[in-house]
Amino acid sequence: MKKILLALALVFSTAFLFAQQTYPINGSYDIRPGLYAFTNANIVVNANQTISNGVLLIKDKIIQSVGTGTAIPKGYVVVDLKGKYIYPSLIDAFTAYGIPEAQRTAAGGFGGTRQSIFTSTKKGAYNWNEAIRPETEVRSVFAIDTKKADDMRKAGFGSVNVINRDGIARGTSAAVTLNDASENLVIIKDQTAANYSFNKGTSANDYPSSLMGSIALLRQTYLDATWYKNQKEEYNISLEEFNKQQTLPQLFEADGWANILRAVKIGKEFGKDYIVKSTGDEYQRIDAVKATGASLIIPINFAKAFDVEDPAEARNVSLGQMKAWELAPTNPSVLEKAGINFALTTFSLDNPRDFWTNIRTALDNGLTEKQALLSVTEVPAKMLGISDKVGSIEKGKLANFLITSDNLFKTGNIIYENWVQGKRFVVSKMDVTDLRGVYNLNADGIGALTLKITGTGGGTVAAIERTGVDSVKTTATFVRSGDWVSINFNLKKNPKGDIRLSGYLTSVSPIAFKGEFALSEGTIGKWTATFKEANKETPKREEPKPVIAANGPLIYPFVAFGNTLQPTAETVLLKNATVWTNEKEGILQNTDVLLENGKIKAVGKGLSAGTAKVIDATGKHITAGLIDEHSHIAGSGGINEGAQSSSAEVRIADIINSEDVNIYRQLAGGVTTSHILHGSANPIGGQSQLIKLRWGKLPEELKFAGADGFIKFALGENVKQSNFGTGARFPVTRMGVEQTFVDDFTRAKEYQKALAVKGNNVRRDLELDAIVEILNNKRFITCHSYVQSEINMLIHVADSLGFKINTFTHILEGYKVADKMKAHGIAASTFSDWWAYKMEVQEAIPYNGKIMHNVGITTAFNSDDAEMARRLNQEAGKSVLYGGVPEEDALKFVTLNPAKMLHIDNKVGSIKVGKDADVVVWSDNPLSIYAKAEKTFVDGIAYWDLEKDAQVQKAQQVERARLIQKMLDSKNKGGRTQRPTGIPQTLYNCETLSDYSADLNEAMEGAHSHE
Repeated sequence: MKKILLALALVFSTAFLFAQQTYPINGSYDIRPGLYAFTNANIVVNANQTISNGVLLIKDKIIQSVGTGTAIPKGYVVVDLKGKYIYPSLIDAFTAYGIPEAQRTAAGGFGGTRQSIFTSTKKGAYNWNEAIRPETEVRSVFAIDTKKADDMRKAGFGSVNVINRDGIARGTSAAVTLNDASENLVIIKDQTAANYSFNKGTSANDYPSSLMGSIALLRQTYLDATWYKNQKEEYNISLEEFNKQQTLPQLFEADGWANILRAVKIGKEFGKDYIVKSTGDEYQRIDAVKATGASLIIPINFAKAFDVEDPAEARNVSLGQMKAWELAPTNPSVLEKAGINFALTTFSLDNPRDFWTNIRTALDNGLTEKQALLSVTEVPAKMLGISDKVGSIEKGKLANFLITSDNLFKTGNIIYENWVQGKRFVVSKMDVTDLRGVYNLNADGIGALTLKITGTGGGTVAAIERTGVDSVKTTATFVRSGDWVSINFNLKKNPKGDIRLSGYLTSVSPIAFKGEFALSEGTIGKWTATFKEANKETPKREEPKPVIAANGPLIYPFVAFGNTLQPTAETVLLKNATVWTNEKEGILQNTDVLLENGKIKAVGKGLSAGTAKVIDATGKHITAGLIDEHSHIAGSGGINEGAQSSSAEVRIADIINSEDVNIYRQLAGGVTTSHILHGSANPIGGQSQLIKLRWGKLPEELKFAGADGFIKFALGENVKQSNFGTGARFPVTRMGVEQTFVDDFTRAKEYQKALAVKGNNVRRDLELDAIVEILNNKRFITCHSYVQSEINMLIHVADSLGFKINTFTHILEGYKVADKMKAHGIAASTFSDWWAYKMEVQEAIPYNGKIMHNVGITTAFNSDDAEMARRLNQEAGKSVLYGGVPEEDALKFVTLNPAKMLHIDNKVGSIKVGKDADVVVWSDNPLSIYAKAEKTFVDGIAYWDLEKDAQVQKAQQVERARLIQKMLDSKNKGGRTQRPTGIPQTLYNCETLSDYSADLNEAMEGAHSHE
């Protein structure tokens, strides 16, 4: 009777708890207090406090008290939870729960044939770019999703943060409970955070089309918002809302550790501390992530093992992918050990129920239970500013709690109930009759059988046995629903086939069943089962910890050829080599070079070694490290931002990818410094970045310190884009290209004058800032160029507007204008022998470099190609072949000359005491096709070593074999697998048009992405 009354009380409780004060009721009001006392429970108040034999009192939606020995007031329904546990319901800080899926519009016109979209088509006083949409409010569009709420509740979650994942500035998120009441009752905080990403989402605007464009747009938006506060010229809903949201927590969704660093850098620039939702690869660069100081929200969507049984298919999977599969489950524990504040999210899991499987995997890999609980309760509650309502079991907070059979993280634990805002949701029936035991089973016409029920939760597994002459044992399918059971089995020796029993519990002391059965051939009958004895079980012993196979080491970078230990600088003495100094001393025979503290310490014969590492270079050649003036390696998310005629605001510096294997490959070709350029999609491209090829270092550590800034300009067919159709962006003619330069520099001059007037509220413009730097000789132009007419045009524009051109790159008709270039002090970075690959190069000749060199122009050969950069020494050798350029001068085409045009010849480009120890040891004459770079030093560190490379390759073959075997073992033990599909690498060149937003959408929807 007591159980019946309790059930009725629980049913009626749902009617009053969520009666809405402002909503009328069509009928009689039935308002009752929801009074419950949960007694004798192990109450986990929070990760640091557990109360044994505790009492929890709740009234309506609120916790009234929690403690021991609490007197239970009159009128409370008492629920005895002896031996059971109460935990705070879990919190997910990052979900798209209750948000309608954004409708994707057609992509912008950049690179296509349809009409380009430059400014927003959204009606109203909104931002010019649809990717900036801070006016979006989750509270205005949220709608309860009963199916998803039920799935999340079954996994133990009681509240979630809801984010609209559309755009770069995404607007405000909201915290809601997973109750099934109406929307205005489940929202517990209507604005939890302002949200951002690098993904432009459904915006139809062409801009941005690259990661660097997304970064520039967000930076410009911060600047525009600052300007907007102090002006009266325009009203902008988006900027108005953007400013209002700066007092909220700031939440940034970033894919991968490199984007964490990029996001935090923006935050620091504008005084913001982002909470970053990541993709779970922080373990790869934990020191750098920790140094950001950011709090994280991390997924636990650990990848399935690759099915590598087929050796041919296994080759599709990279070493980095394999190691990520193995090491990703360690990420939570690595973060915990590093002392990083983090929450866990179900985001990107196929199903919320996988959360517990993966949590236990993380626990097996070192995560502590305390941290796990913190990361799904108190930490997310504090991040979202809802600690006063949820996250722990305390007086005054919402009655959001779980009732479980055991420790929440213990294998076999059952979540019985999830109470959300004081409303009971049953996950698994509590206090069901324990059916485990041995029964005498009788079925008409079949005879006497033995039924054995085992398993957890009162019985989940059944077996049937018949003794006698035809004895047989078989496992049965056992399904229980309350007091009803279904048992299906086949005795195999029974010609009647499958036997299906359906029945119900008729007695609990002793336990007995009765019901009907059906045979596969149609016969039906009656059956009964009565309790015989308890199962004979072996003595319980401590549950063994799963044996976790040892993980392999981290490598830096996290791709093939990465090192377990990063190389360090040594004092090195290179003995008895032929040294190509590129200085007045020329080529020195039998000469030593001493490298110390990252510099060239001495050059001469018979140098003293001291404690230096001595390398016998007899018969070998030593040169300065090669310098590639025009490269597109080591970039992420697109190398062109061509959606507008000028993208001077974007910076290659923002997208350096230190994991690009081409860094290593080019070190193997003797390259030590690369100038990473924007592509040639628009007349005024983006700001370039000079890097040293420090393999294994972080993106910021690759940057060439103290180097002047450069910017990419472009001429010709690439920028006018007339072949893109009538809807292409301006300019579409070569005349329009000229006008683009005139307009931008004219605007920049006016902008600079306005900035100089004290008290002016001038809108800071990142694009014009870069142009002003050119005018002030603080940033220098390297211009993509081909034909004589356009080269003359830009020289004339520069003369008329008062700026200088530093370098013409490509410049395949440079031999026609060499005199003018010489007069203007313009350098030339060209190809050795590329021609006839498009109309603009029909008049290219292989003597171009020789002619410009003879005129006195600083001339270099560049790659513009990841593969060609591996043999720049051979490209230099072609100038000897085609033009008879002296060998010493030819080598300068890829060493000292590019150093001069990049303004770094005081640091690199020649073998001179005091310069950076960027040095290559060659097996032969460096201009020979037979020459191999045996050692490549950058700052005195041997980032490339031919002998060591052989060891690395052998070791990584062993590592691949180990990982393949580990994946095979996982599959054999029943682990889920995925098809072995590699991640293709994008090789950028000048003309690569990449829609970063589309690429990123795919990466984010696919859960894991790797640069």
